[in-house]
Amino acid sequence: MIYTLCDFIYNSSIPGSKEIIVDGNLRFDFQTLKSKIFLYRYILKSYGIEKGDRVAIYMKKSIDMIASLFGVWLNGGVAVIINEVLKKNQVEYILEHSQASLLITNEIALRNSGSINFDERKIFNIDKGKFEAEFSNKINVIGSDLALIIYTSGSTGMPKGVMLSHTNLVSGATIVADYLKLTKDDIIISLLPFSFDYGLNQLLTTILVGAKIVIQNSMFPADICNTLLRENVTGIAGVPLLWQQLAQERSPFVKKSFPSLRYITNSGGRMPEHITRLFRQVHPNLKIYLMYGLTEAFRSTYLDPEKVDNKPNSIGQAIPNVEIMVINEKGEFCKPGEVGELVHRGACVSLGYWRDTKSTEERFKTISIPKYDGNYTERVVFSGDYVKYDEDGDLYYIGRKDQMFKISGFRISPEEVETYIFQSNQVSHAVVFTVPGEGVEDMIVIAVVPNRSEDFSESKLLAYCKEVMPPYMVPGKIWVVDRIPETTTGKPDRIKLKEIFLKSNKAM
Repeated sequence: MIYTLCDFIYNSSIPGSKEIIVDGNLRFDFQTLKSKIFLYRYILKSYGIEKGDRVAIYMKKSIDMIASLFGVWLNGGVAVIINEVLKKNQVEYILEHSQASLLITNEIALRNSGSINFDERKIFNIDKGKFEAEFSNKINVIGSDLALIIYTSGSTGMPKGVMLSHTNLVSGATIVADYLKLTKDDIIISLLPFSFDYGLNQLLTTILVGAKIVIQNSMFPADICNTLLRENVTGIAGVPLLWQQLAQERSPFVKKSFPSLRYITNSGGRMPEHITRLFRQVHPNLKIYLMYGLTEAFRSTYLDPEKVDNKPNSIGQAIPNVEIMVINEKGEFCKPGEVGELVHRGACVSLGYWRDTKSTEERFKTISIPKYDGNYTERVVFSGDYVKYDEDGDLYYIGRKDQMFKISGFRISPEEVETYIFQSNQVSHAVVFTVPGEGVEDMIVIAVVPNRSEDFSESKLLAYCKEVMPPYMVPGKIWVVDRIPETTTGKPDRIKLKEIFLKSNKAM
């Protein structure tokens, strides 16, 4: 039985000779992975790492990153994965905030980050360290033990550390493997960072079912497509910006056939409808799973692929072993069509925020569960996202509570405006934000990357907006950019984009 992440290794039925990781030209079987895991366990013991200690891992995706991660768990420790693209100040903040007892890293990461202010005696550089022995004695770990602190990119302030237990991560992997129908024959391409819970889940589901994971570090559409064909990849997980890149006119993904590709999944934002329909047109046998999740509860919903053609904007219904409620501002349960906040209950609800009791109390609350006459209460997580559901029970994402803005008395979601813009077929990327206007109200700005710069006209797009949008939603400024900055999880960075816009206009 699989109760903890340690059981992925101790109780696995995967044959030792089964190829499980592909990293460029390097290929590794399960026995090689296990041997490396136990070597990392020895390193942890040699540094005096005890059960419950936090161990930070800062390097790009590789077999060493995976082995060190499981080495931490087998030693009873708490992993803190630091995205490889983060720099000195961000890395130092996470190390300090997590109270890390050890940093596992390599020369490339250290060079890219600059000079990290951290005790050198607490840094294990895998390019210089020695692996001398294996340590194999079992340490007692149970499902409720803390396994991971994952730092969210956040929309305001410093990132929060979400605490995930072994049960949280095992449940998430088991549930996703179930509804995606994963087997040992699947070959999954890893495009997302493991510091992103969505990307980490790919790794965990792969090892859970004994499938194969292909690590892909280049995000160029041509390179991704070459790997899909070379490795006979069966599944891809991505975020909207990735799908927008793969949907571009010159991308091989919309020109070639990928016979082995069985499914794709989307989370981290709404996939534009025109891209969903394009992929269904060029890959009619491809199953598209439109999903919704939040780091505080990992995964909440998915849309049955059979419904995608009729409901391309829906995020579906609750994943197995989870209940989703929609609650309005009065604390009442919403009816179909009524907008409210998505509230999640189930095994994936995390333990809260590390060293942040105030934020934990704001987001994680104990409520009375319907159908139990108010006598049964449970701890749930309030997502901070507005949704609504239709008569069939299928959910639709409206937008973040903290990103909604009000124009002429109307509450507007930036994602709603972006949906209209994508439907124009004039742009490949679009991100909406507001800035102070000349009057009392803010001005809507739309940053766009045109499909074809030579044919693009701001006045033409503005005319389209006036034709299809209500007056209060029409942008005051269409801003053409070369690229959209991203957060570490591949989402559009609205805050950074707004800063660039304000700075560039101030300089004019």
